Amino acid sequence: MLRRSLSSLFVLSALSMAGPALAQQPKTLKVVMHSDLKILDPIWTTAYIVRNHGYLIYDTLFALDAKLEPKPQMVESWTVSDDKLTWTFKLREGLKWNDGTPVTSADVVPSIKRFTDKDAQGGLLARMTQSMAAVDDRTFTIVLKEPFGLMLPTLAKSASVPLFVFPKRVAELPISQQLADTTGSGPFIFKKDEWKPGEKVVYVRNPDYKPRSEPPSSLAGGKVAKLDRVEWISIPDGQTAVNALLAGEIDMIESVAHDLLPVLEKDSNIEVRVPDHLGNTYILRFNWKQPPFDNLKVRRAAEYALNQADFLKAAIGDPRYFKECRAMFGCGAPLENSAGMEGILQSNFEESKKLLKEAGYDGKPIVILQTTDINTHINLAPVAKSLLEKGGFKVDVQAMDWQTQVTRRAKKDPVDKGGWNISMTAAATVLLSDPIVNHYAEATGDRAQFGWPLDEEIEKLRMQFARESDPKKKLEIAEKVQKRILDLGVTVPLGQFVQPSATRKNVTGNVASPVTVFWNVEKK
Repeated sequence: MLRRSLSSLFVLSALSMAGPALAQQPKTLKVVMHSDLKILDPIWTTAYIVRNHGYLIYDTLFALDAKLEPKPQMVESWTVSDDKLTWTFKLREGLKWNDGTPVTSADVVPSIKRFTDKDAQGGLLARMTQSMAAVDDRTFTIVLKEPFGLMLPTLAKSASVPLFVFPKRVAELPISQQLADTTGSGPFIFKKDEWKPGEKVVYVRNPDYKPRSEPPSSLAGGKVAKLDRVEWISIPDGQTAVNALLAGEIDMIESVAHDLLPVLEKDSNIEVRVPDHLGNTYILRFNWKQPPFDNLKVRRAAEYALNQADFLKAAIGDPRYFKECRAMFGCGAPLENSAGMEGILQSNFEESKKLLKEAGYDGKPIVILQTTDINTHINLAPVAKSLLEKGGFKVDVQAMDWQTQVTRRAKKDPVDKGGWNISMTAAATVLLSDPIVNHYAEATGDRAQFGWPLDEEIEKLRMQFARESDPKKKLEIAEKVQKRILDLGVTVPLGQFVQPSATRKNVTGNVASPVTVFWNVEKK
């Protein structure tokens, strides 16, 4: 059983002093999320906690429904010219920012630009775009250089960088600058005055939000806020969070430590559910900009030393919730394939040592970043250290909370000046399911995800995939992309798992989705 940290004891004590009556206010939902919120800009970072924050306070032009089909959200209607080059969109009437001013096309155009400057799939749209313009307050156009069949899926993208719409003054910020203004037009309002990193994040219902009339379906449909207030309570210790849920002092745990699930499954007042059955995939990234992983042979050596089973057993433990998956685009997904997996991820330590010797590895310790406050991430770095050391590496594991890691992994500095060599995370498998939506497939150097891999051939293949319509040919291209990703050490998949959540049974309406959202939720 885990020890309670001082911070978690403080939070639980505060909840206890407030009393069960306060925790059970019908219109206030108290939730322990998978991480603390320390960054507010969902474009600046790909961290899922910041994305979840974004979905509460911002809105999107389109959204993916439960069938992964793009549906209009802020958009009321749209048309496409006969030559498929001019797309004209009209916004729904009555959209407002939470300061009372109207949402207009002048806000949308720079919001799309900020998204395409950051996101891999958005970047493809930018390359295809000749111009974007606001026609009037509710109408805007995107004129393409050539037809782009992924227009609506791109505008509906849900992670890691969704296309959130910001006020014009915010959207025009460079992506290198984090936003401070959190004015949004979503179903909830962020209470910045009550935000206490490490303790509590507060959202209140947006009385001016105008939901769509359709029923909710994943991230699409009507976002009806039935709660007056949502509080994210920081309880880093998993056992303490479980005790608080059992006692009714909180209402929900977004991500329960897998080894603690049996305790909750025995309580008749608790519902344990898996909101996303495709689950998540563990991802390992090398820093291509710093030695020794600027050397291909060193990256390959690491791929030979690692294996998926050790990571999954240590991080998840319960075999009901994980599986080895030798596929870059997800097991159970349409483009599942094993191209490029031959020989790697099988802990061939002798081959690893051989490659390190050929590469002239000098024995300088590599820095692996370890997450300390996300249950499913804590054991990743220790496993990587053990396997890589057996493969001939020297390893320095540096521990930090998730938000600190997110900030640090964005640095391109040398290791001795705050940089890093290996960083690991988990990504929703549905958002890795093809070479375009999978932002860890991008190899554009400085504009790519942390690690900054650069390869023209991968980018050519991704563009071929974007233009291809034949399913058989798309699979063939996906296999080529995956093989090259693995051959070059762009991204290393470390297995697939599902993450259960736990909720008291007086809370209903949770929407099944790869993103934890709180519209449609009621507390009785």
